[in-house]
Amino acid sequence: MILTVENINVYYGNLLALRDVTLQVGKGEIVSLIGANGAGKSTALKAISGILAPRAGRIVFDGGEIAGLPPHRIARMGIAHVPEGRGVFANLTVVENLEMGAYTRRAGREIRESIEKVFTRFPRLKERSGQLGGPLSGGEQQMLAIGRAMVARPALMLLDEPSMGLSPFLVGEIFQMIEEVNREGVAILLVEQNASMALSVAQRAYVLEAGNIVLQGSTAELQNEPGVRAAYLGG
Repeated sequence: MILTVENINVYYGNLLALRDVTLQVGKGEIVSLIGANGAGKSTALKAISGILAPRAGRIVFDGGEIAGLPPHRIARMGIAHVPEGRGVFANLTVVENLEMGAYTRRAGREIRESIEKVFTRFPRLKERSGQLGGPLSGGEQQMLAIGRAMVARPALMLLDEPSMGLSPFLVGEIFQMIEEVNREGVAILLVEQNASMALSVAQRAYVLEAGNIVLQGSTAELQNEPGVRAAYLGG
C-alpha cells in the first residue's frame, strides 16, 4: 500500500470531525471516499496532506510516518492535494499556476516538459496559457488544478470534489482525465459528491458518515449494497 491511514482522530477545536478512521490506497489504485455533505471527507484529505494534524492515529505514506508533518514536507514526499474549490491562483497566469506545482522540483528542463505534457492533455489550457486563472471557466480551473498537481509528479493525488459546479459533459471529461492520470501510475484518493461517477472509476471505496467509516469494499460490492444504492445512487 502506498497510503495507510490507521485510526485517526481529527478535531476542529473541541469538535471531533473524524473518529478512528482507517483506510488504505494501493500503488496505482483509485480509491473513492463517498458520503453526505459534512461527513468528514474533505477533513480526511486535509489530514493526509498535513493541513490538519490528527490528535491520534497514524498516517503512513510510502513506508514513512507523515501524520503531523507540515504540508510542504508532505508535498515534497510525493502527495499532491487538489482542494475543493480548485485553489487556483486567480492573479497568476495559467503557466504561472502550473509552475507553482513544480516548486518541489529543481530541473528546469523537466519542469518545462511536464508543463508541455499538461498542455498536451488539456489543449484548452495551452490556448489560455497567458490568461489569468481567475476568469477561467469552472471546467478550465479544474483542469488547471489537476494539471498543477501533475507538474509536481506525485505518487499520490488527493482529489476533492472535482465535479463540483460543472456541467454533465465536463464532469465526464474531467473523470476521463482522472483515469488517464491514474493509468500513468499515479494513485488517487478521490472525494466526490457524485457517488455514481466516483464508484465508476475506482477499484475500491469507503463510505464515511458523521466522521466514521461505515462501509468499505470493492466498488462492485458497494454499487450493489442496498444502503449505498438508496442513499447515494438514487435507488
